[in-house]
Amino acid sequence: MTTTLRPAEPLQQHPDGTRSRRFAVCVNSRPVGEIHLGTSPNLGASVARIVDLRIAEPDRRRGRGTVAALAAEEVARGWGCVLVETVVPVAADAALRLFGTLGYTVRNRGMEKRLGGTPPELPPDAHARPMTGAEFDAWHEAESERYARTWIDRGIPEAAARAKARDDHARLLPHGLATDGMLFSVLEQAGGPVGTLWVALEEARAYVFDVATDEAHRGRGHGRTLMLLAERQAIEAARPVLGLNVFAGNTPAERLYTSLGYETVTHSLSKPLL
Repeated sequence: MTTTLRPAEPLQQHPDGTRSRRFAVCVNSRPVGEIHLGTSPNLGASVARIVDLRIAEPDRRRGRGTVAALAAEEVARGWGCVLVETVVPVAADAALRLFGTLGYTVRNRGMEKRLGGTPPELPPDAHARPMTGAEFDAWHEAESERYARTWIDRGIPEAAARAKARDDHARLLPHGLATDGMLFSVLEQAGGPVGTLWVALEEARAYVFDVATDEAHRGRGHGRTLMLLAERQAIEAARPVLGLNVFAGNTPAERLYTSLGYETVTHSLSKPLL
């Protein structure tokens, strides 16, 4: 039996510059599922995204999904893409196995923690205050470069990575330090700054976009204190969940978040299209 993809709609060109198309997964012309392929809204036209892949129950465990994903990669190559990505819920074990078999690796994980009603106490020698305008300007310049470099190091073309850094910050911070719902804090110890924190107050949760300890002060527990500060800010803003992203290979951060009770909710996977 032959598994093929058959277009289920014309190629869609979206206002944000992305493209997408749905395909029926067919076995000898018999539809057995669907795959939705697009380009990344965040990383540009050179990065494809498998948005959804579904195989009907009677046809699962027969390699249909594997062949469909490989066929979608060929479509993505025809679009000029050099990388393909997908996001898989942590409970989707079969999907994780499928993409792992095809050579996808975990690029980053989405994690969350459900918070109680009592804000945690900070260490007695720690003090948090709002970031000043001058501090924000210096932080923003350094963070933009760090953020772009993070994506470049994970195989994203440099132009796409720098465009993502620029566009993400423009979208999230249209008014800079004064953007509504964005909290920028400086952690101080012994009267001097030791780290920074960026927390966003979203509709149903808070989200840690950036937490950083100054290089000279690392290894002294300030990262944990900054995360406790993020929990305080979320609880005080009546957000019951605190989310964050951690890149694969950042072992210290992974250990810290796990020790604080964060649980993985999604895996973001990627694969170069050679």
